[in-house]
Amino acid sequence: MPPWGSYLAMGDSFTEGLDDPDTAGRYRGWADRFAEHLAAARPDVRYANLAVRGKLLREIVEEQLPVALGARPELVTLAGGGNDLLRSGSNPSALMALFELAVTRLRGAGCEVVLFSAADPGDRPVLRRLRGRLATFNVELRTIAERHGCPMIDLWRLPALADVRAWSSDRLHLSAEGHRRVALYVGAQLGVDVDGDWSTPWPPARTLPWWSQRRDDARWAGNHLLPWIVRRMRGQSSGDSVQPKRPELHPL
Repeated sequence: MPPWGSYLAMGDSFTEGLDDPDTAGRYRGWADRFAEHLAAARPDVRYANLAVRGKLLREIVEEQLPVALGARPELVTLAGGGNDLLRSGSNPSALMALFELAVTRLRGAGCEVVLFSAADPGDRPVLRRLRGRLATFNVELRTIAERHGCPMIDLWRLPALADVRAWSSDRLHLSAEGHRRVALYVGAQLGVDVDGDWSTPWPPARTLPWWSQRRDDARWAGNHLLPWIVRRMRGQSSGDSVQPKRPELHPL
């Protein structure tokens, strides 16, 4: 049986669950799926998910950390910083200071804290230019994890995420299958019995001709990249009107 009777997830769109829609018109995601694995092994577990899409790490710490400290869960997953790293003016030292603050306070409250590395962007357009920055982020975050005795989920080395089918049409968020595999991977790393194997090979994929790939690139730029740029110019966030989907610890 897992040792944790309560689990709270903190973060941004990755933890909220984009793009893994559920039947109620919301998003499910790896955290919900992992909580379901926990509940299967320990039916009395309580779960909260404070993650909101578009949040910068500073906003995660300012808005979600006080709620987490008040709830005093036994297990906390903290994933963030991705939205900061997408911006050219991000300050890596400031990001690490925020992680250090959050981890120190959560550990001081008696919480087991799990951190997450960034995933390898591979050759995905635009994101591939951030590969060096993301790799440096992972090294520095691992130092914090080791200093505080926190498990760290290494998404960079997760082979399942190297397949394009692990990602949604926006090429930034996980697909439903990507979230499913991450939930299985988290469970395996934390010693939770899960029903499934994250490492199951993907079925053979059909290679698209060059012209079809360029057409998809153009469609992606119009549907996803351009709206993102417009929001940045206007100072808007995709999560401006979004509230946490599970703001309090409750049984599943």
